Amino acid sequence: MSVPVPHTAMVLAAGLGTRMRPLTDGTPKPLIEVCGKRLIDRMLDPLVAAGVKRVIVNVHYLADQMEAHLAGRTDLEVVISDERGEVLETGGALAKARPLLGDDPIYVINTDAFWAPESDAPLRAMAEAFEPELADALLMVADKGQSLGFDGAGDFFLGDDRRMVRRNDAPSAPWAYAGARIIRPQLYDDTPIERFSALRVWDELIAKGRLMGWPLDRFWLHVGDPGALKDAEMWLRCHGE
Repeated sequence: MSVPVPHTAMVLAAGLGTRMRPLTDGTPKPLIEVCGKRLIDRMLDPLVAAGVKRVIVNVHYLADQMEAHLAGRTDLEVVISDERGEVLETGGALAKARPLLGDDPIYVINTDAFWAPESDAPLRAMAEAFEPELADALLMVADKGQSLGFDGAGDFFLGDDRRMVRRNDAPSAPWAYAGARIIRPQLYDDTPIERFSALRVWDELIAKGRLMGWPLDRFWLHVGDPGALKDAEMWLRCHGE
C-alpha cells in the first residue's frame, strides 16, 4: 500500500561546505548557484511541484543568509530548525527537528545534489513506491553509470525486493545514495539530540529488513566541490539548460 505524496519535507542545509571552499568562504553551500540557480532551489522547486506544502530547513553555517533566502520563498511554509549552536549531522538534525515533523511520512532532502531534467516525477514515484507496512525508510539511489560528480565506490546493493544492503567491505557497489528519501518520522522518537549520521539508523533498518531503495530513472549530479560544480554546469549546458 503506497502513501500519498508527503506534504512535509526536511531539507538538510546546515553543513559547512568545506569541500566547496573557497566558494563557501562567504556563501553557504545550499546557496551556491549552478547555471544561475541555487542548489537549494533545485530541490525546493520539485518538492513544491510534487505537492509539498511545508519544509523544515536546518541552518548552522552562515545561517542568516539561509534564512534571508528562504524568506523569499512564498510558495510554501518554511520552518527553521536552528542548529547555530552545533551542527548535528544527518541523523542528529532529524532528532532535533522531530517535534516539527508530524507523524505522517516525510521527505528528507540533501542540498548538494539534484537530478536532470528537473521534475517532480521522481518524488511522486517515490511516494507511490513507499510502503510503510514493509519499510520505515525508502532511499532514492542513483546508478553510478548515470551520474556525475560522485567519485566513491558506491553505497548500496539493491535486492530484487528493493531491500538495501550496505557495500561494507566489497570493492564496489552499483548504487549511490541520491540525497532524497521518505521516512516515517517515528524513527526518531525518543532519540537523543546529539551529533550522529543517519547511517546509524539505516544500519539498524537493514538488520531488520526495513530499508528499501528506489532507483532514480534519470541523470544524477552531485555537486561536492568546485570541480564538480564546473562539471555540472558543463553537463547542463550541453543538455539544453
